[in-house]
Amino acid sequence: MKSTVEHLSPTRVRLNVEVPFDELKPNFDRAYKELAKQVRIPGFRPGKVPAKVLESRIGRGPVLDEVVNEAVPSKYTEAVTSNEVQTLGRPEIEVTNIADGEQIEFSAEVDVRPELTVPAYDDIQVSVDDQEVTEQDVQEQLDELRARFGTLTGVDRPAANGDYVSIDLSATVDGEQVEDAQTSGLSYEIGSGELVEGIDEALIGASEGETKRFTTTLVAGEYANREAEVEVTLNSVKERQLPEADDEFAQMASEFDTIDELTADLRERLGRVKRMQQGMQARDKVLEALLEKVEVPLPESVVQSEVEIREHDAVHPYDHDEERFAESLREQGKTREDFDAETRQEAEQAVKTQLVLDTIADREELSVSDNELTERIIYQAQQSGISPDQYVQQIQQSGQLGRIYSDIRRSKALFSVVRQASVTDSAGEPLDMDELLGTQDEGQEQEEQPEQVEGAVADDEQERSAAQ
Repeated sequence: MKSTVEHLSPTRVRLNVEVPFDELKPNFDRAYKELAKQVRIPGFRPGKVPAKVLESRIGRGPVLDEVVNEAVPSKYTEAVTSNEVQTLGRPEIEVTNIADGEQIEFSAEVDVRPELTVPAYDDIQVSVDDQEVTEQDVQEQLDELRARFGTLTGVDRPAANGDYVSIDLSATVDGEQVEDAQTSGLSYEIGSGELVEGIDEALIGASEGETKRFTTTLVAGEYANREAEVEVTLNSVKERQLPEADDEFAQMASEFDTIDELTADLRERLGRVKRMQQGMQARDKVLEALLEKVEVPLPESVVQSEVEIREHDAVHPYDHDEERFAESLREQGKTREDFDAETRQEAEQAVKTQLVLDTIADREELSVSDNELTERIIYQAQQSGISPDQYVQQIQQSGQLGRIYSDIRRSKALFSVVRQASVTDSAGEPLDMDELLGTQDEGQEQEEQPEQVEGAVADDEQERSAAQ
């Protein structure tokens, strides 16, 4: 087989392939065997028709079609491998010539990974925020823990911020009742921001039995983005009473005997969370700086594929009902054009990131172990709320196992860069990224679980007290 590579652009090539017939004998044998099963000729058992007899009955054309359909994909793969072409996406294949008895010629256009020039990692300089644990931080965590053990007690005074109230609520738009906004005996924490804008201001200072009226803009439902007249009646007021932060509370809420031991543990846990936040900020800033330093031509088909995936994921919760999706966008103050532009921009950034990190992973000769792949699958299965076996079946059916492998490899590439970049705090003092990020696995865990940083200390305390 002879193959050549023609570079059409930095992100696209054309493979021209010539396959002599003497390499196609196995393909012809399989073609005759397959066609013989489909053709009934008197005097011969199915599948036992000689090649010459078969051709005399059906002609040479169907045989060549069968050979070409089977041989071209495998020869394309062989050409890609022999020419060390790093393909992206599916090829556009065209059979250009069939010289019977001599050779088959075809061409294949396909997007490829562009050659990128990546800067020296220590040329990347970023600064991250200080992550000092203050006494206020510790007190806030202690207060949050105390709140978990607090009790609600009725009070005979006007409502204040932070109180828990029972309210009746109704709303009208142009004199018409808004059915979705009619409720009685609703429990609400003043200041939580869980209801319509303006309700907190109306309730603060109100007394039991008092009715307040205010105007607000509805954000959802039939009257979304329209002004409504809201009437709220305060039925009762309760305040949360917190237990004293003393040794007795420490023994009730934790495994510690004294409040000093509990606060010391909170301070230590906060320190770990702060270091994790600092590590994630370093990761994000290093990636941003890296991408700014690398010029990346983007393969259009890969970008378009990423756009389609993101569009599918966005519309899927609405059962792919474009009208419902458009209504949701309007409630967010967006148009479909806004969404399409944002999606395109995000897709381009995602593809650029993938190409840069893949280049680094190749340069660093990074691989993914079975243990790393298993750990990621288990973690993502837990996030999806299903068993690892079910998750594996899902990703195998959807062909996503390769994507997970690539994601882990890119994660390792990014943390390799972060460790070698120049990272300083706000005072200009260099940070030891090996100490900050810990092992590769720990760094990987930081990337996987950013949403768990906020409130991590309080969550740990709640789980620990529940176990006692």
